Order: sequence, then structure tokens, then C-alpha cells
Amino acid sequence: MATITSANSVLTLVIDGLYGPANIQGYAVDDAFESESVQQSEVLMGVDGSLSGGKVWIPYKMTIHLQADSPSVEVFDNWRSNQDASVDVFVANGTIILPSTGISYALVNGYLTAATPFPAVKKTLQPVVYEITWQTITSSQTGV
Repeated sequence: MATITSANSVLTLVIDGLYGPANIQGYAVDDAFESESVQQSEVLMGVDGSLSGGKVWIPYKMTIHLQADSPSVEVFDNWRSNQDASVDVFVANGTIILPSTGISYALVNGYLTAATPFPAVKKTLQPVVYEITWQTITSSQTGV
């Protein structure tokens, strides 16, 4: 039976020209990563009450939360710094594996669209947050 354990989840990114497979680690206390809800269709109601709909393509935004001391902060800092230095973007692809549910997700054609440049300095250093915008995210059964 599937569970809802997230501690064994795996997020791996490949950033073209920068990193081969990099397992992201050192997540924030209550948050690891998440995706926003994505509109799947556009619907219009005619004046006669007839509803029509159509497919619209919308990018998928993913937010990643890392502890300030996470070794994976370097991956995102290098990604951001290299984009600044080259005045260009680096494309990523990735996978999410959720062994507890036996589902994996393919993350395709992603761009670093937001990055916290340094952790908030409070009583303790706060998590840093990154946003990647993906062209597609698809799921499949892993058989785990």
C-alpha cells in the first residue's frame, strides 16, 4: 500500500552546460518542493448559456526550498551566476521520484525564473527559495 512519506523523495536536475545529474538535498524544515496549480483549459460561456472549452498551454512553476547550509545551494547559485555572466539562460531537465507512492515525474525544458540571492539573516539563517518554470511535467508509475 502507498504511503505519504516524503523523506525518501528524490529530485534530480541536469542543467545543460553546467551540471550532469545533481541530486538536490538539504531541504527546508517544512518545505522541500512544490508546484503551482496549472490551468488546464480555457472555457467561455456564450450568451445563450452554451459552454465551450479548449486546451491552452501554460508553463508549470516549481518552487524549491533549501536550508541555508544545503550543499545544493551551490547548484542554484552557479546556475544563476553563469546566466548573469553569459547573459544567457541554461536549460534544465529533471526527475522527481516518490517511492512512497510509486510515481515519478519527468520535468522537461526548465528555466531558472527566480532565485533568492542569499538567505534571510534572522535568529538563524532562513531557507533560500528557487523557482524553475517547466514546459511540461508528466507522471508515470515507477513500479517501486
